[in-house]
Amino acid sequence: MSPSAVVSLRLQLSLAQPVLRAATARMWQSGPGLPDRYRRYLRAMHQVIRASVPLMERAAARCEALPQDPVAEPLGRYLRAHAEEERGHDDWLLADAAATGTPPGELTDAVPAAHVAALVGAQYYWLEHGHPVALLGYIAVLEGNAPAPGLAGRLARETGLTRAAFETVRLHADLDDGHSADLDLLIDRLPLDTAQRTLVAVSALHTVASLAELFDRITQAPTEWESTHE
Repeated sequence: MSPSAVVSLRLQLSLAQPVLRAATARMWQSGPGLPDRYRRYLRAMHQVIRASVPLMERAAARCEALPQDPVAEPLGRYLRAHAEEERGHDDWLLADAAATGTPPGELTDAVPAAHVAALVGAQYYWLEHGHPVALLGYIAVLEGNAPAPGLAGRLARETGLTRAAFETVRLHADLDDGHSADLDLLIDRLPLDTAQRTLVAVSALHTVASLAELFDRITQAPTEWESTHE
């Protein structure tokens, strides 16, 4: 008997995720550069997270255009509901940035770097030219790599920034475990064919690699980061 879709996906991710865990550890390493690294993290993640609801809404609309597809109806229902759960999370990041002394315009007006566009933009391609189920791979990685419990408190202590600057980190540490469990149930209930299972896996593995690259760029010195934004 072949493994379930979610078991297969989690197995493939388990082989790739050490790279992401290592990049995450480098980004959050203690030291005098941590406050500036955290500010760069807020800017980059705002650019990523502000796309979450539009991505899910577009994928849900694509599902509604596939009335004969047995995957589309339950997938679209999930995406519509999850979009409402995620709505406004980009505003949390703006509030956190303001608590660090960063004006919101530095996040909202910045030109997104190519590696951010590569992380998010691939999902638009796959949902338009493949199948909207691809987005589940992206969501599985983002929510399966929630901040560790206690990270917000450690960052506040080590950066000297106010605890109000770490609300998004704290809230996602609390919320994303439940979201991951719901997603796993959905993936196993969907009647995915072989091509759709492959697409979810390809999307997830791309997300792991792109997110690790993003975190490594955040870890770079400010001059290197700024040069990649130009």
